[in-house]
Amino acid sequence: MSVFLVPPDLAGERLDAVAARITGHSRSRIEALIAAGGVELAGVPVTKPSLRVMGGEMLELVSEPRPDTVTVRPREAAGMGIVHEDHDLVVVDKPSGVAAHPSLGWDGPSVTEHLAAAGIRISTSGAAERQGVVSRLDVGTSGLMVVAKSENAYSVLKQAFRDKTVDKTYLALIQGHPDPFTGTIEAPIARHPGAQWKMAIVEGGRASTTHYETLEAHRAATLVEVKLETGRTHQIRVHMAAIGHPCCGDPLYGCDPALATRLGLQRQWLHAAGLGFTHPGSGEWVEFTSPTPLDLARALEMVRQD
Repeated sequence: MSVFLVPPDLAGERLDAVAARITGHSRSRIEALIAAGGVELAGVPVTKPSLRVMGGEMLELVSEPRPDTVTVRPREAAGMGIVHEDHDLVVVDKPSGVAAHPSLGWDGPSVTEHLAAAGIRISTSGAAERQGVVSRLDVGTSGLMVVAKSENAYSVLKQAFRDKTVDKTYLALIQGHPDPFTGTIEAPIARHPGAQWKMAIVEGGRASTTHYETLEAHRAATLVEVKLETGRTHQIRVHMAAIGHPCCGDPLYGCDPALATRLGLQRQWLHAAGLGFTHPGSGEWVEFTSPTPLDLARALEMVRQD
């Protein structure tokens, strides 16, 4: 099985054309797979090649053989920044479109592969494809990530994330105006019952806590600062959507596609802007910041001028 994310800018296009474009298969091959029941969109089997995509869904080629392992191939990721490096760890500024590590169905660049290409050796702790990775960011989310280089750093940092002693600060541009302007969202998160690639608020899911504070309120959207106590997959995106204010540019969780188009957004407006933790080697508190990427800054400026 191979899994692909349908780019938001392809909304309204025919599924067979979109699938051929993002998978590398010919259109006739895609049509044959659909006829054989081997293609799913958003977890639902596709029966018509002419189906129009919404953008942001996950496309699955379920009849393809699934590889047993994922390997790290040294290759550079355009736009990746090294914010800090020492004997114990490396802090990177990850651009959108880069995964934290390789995974099945993802053939794009990743943080660990970029570090390998740069000759930066990282910890061997963890699964083979994500060695050294102590926390992750979504492919479409930009900003700060820390990767352990020493085995001690991996152990200490993993425990720090479990103990919630790491300070993670995000900026998010959300649709509308939250009420109240400052608040806390506590709701359990788990895999969506009908779509394994999507997360949702599910009774019995993992406890998740998100704190947000309004920084700027504008006519169409609000800029908020977000602090996380937990680090669930898609946590900010799920929690903001749950209160009726999804991140701008995030069709997977219900954003207005017209607003995303007007703002020129090709991904969710979400950026990991600050990261602070106790250094595993020196024991000192360290903090790092990342400026807002150009695509997000342009969208924010358009909201301000609206």
